[in-house]
Amino acid sequence: MSTPPRASAPAPDPVPAPVPPRVLTVAGSDSGGGAGIQADLKTMLALGVHGMSVLTAVTAQNSLGVQGAWELPVEAVRAQYRSVVDDIGVQAVKTGMLSSAELVEAVAELLGATDVPTVVDPVGVSKHGDSLLASSALDSVRTRLLPVATVATPNLDEVTQLTGVRVESADGMRRAAASVLSYGPVWALIKGGHLSGEAVDFLTDGSDELWLRAPRLDNRHTHGTGCTLASAIASELAKGQPVPDAVVAAKEYVTGAIAAGFPLGDGIGPVHHGWRFV
Repeated sequence: MSTPPRASAPAPDPVPAPVPPRVLTVAGSDSGGGAGIQADLKTMLALGVHGMSVLTAVTAQNSLGVQGAWELPVEAVRAQYRSVVDDIGVQAVKTGMLSSAELVEAVAELLGATDVPTVVDPVGVSKHGDSLLASSALDSVRTRLLPVATVATPNLDEVTQLTGVRVESADGMRRAAASVLSYGPVWALIKGGHLSGEAVDFLTDGSDELWLRAPRLDNRHTHGTGCTLASAIASELAKGQPVPDAVVAAKEYVTGAIAAGFPLGDGIGPVHHGWRFV
């Protein structure tokens, strides 16, 4: 007499994977994949957070420059933002290319109603010198966007564009930071990558100060550094890091990405967002 087969125990329910911190980028697209939304999402993946996006503009862009840019309607930007924030939620937001005053003001309003750390990269000019911000939008950046920033991350050209302050040495970065802070961000990170010598950045909230120094690397393929740094800061803030620690970690990440930057096309290639995994 055969023994009836024993019923197998039901398989245990799978344990849900932990939800990673969520970071939202509000920026333009770079069709060449080195900067903008594409760089932001690659950075966020590399740093272990879930990246989400609000597209503000589409660019035709490659290693040689920007051949065209088309701004999205404000209604489309607002709808993308609300769709993500109202359902999925965010732990940090990063902004990049906001080409018009109307877009700047709409995004500033959205950010002001979202109680999370915000990193504002006041993108004005591309790596190749192409303008990405209408001159009529500068006042809106100063009076509407910077006041809602936890960290503002202008490079030296953007400092001049926004404040009129010209920085020609590391000594001038403290004065530049004070000018940026006068518009209301909690912290200012002045990026000194355009100076000669070491790659020096200066972070301050008007009281605490931090100088971040790294060797200047002999690699011209640096497309996307600003987007990458701002996204890395936002990613670390979403993990709960305080601003100085987030900036230090982001600087380390972007320095490695610059060191691993690679040629692409006939012009300036991108930094390597996945350098830690190679």
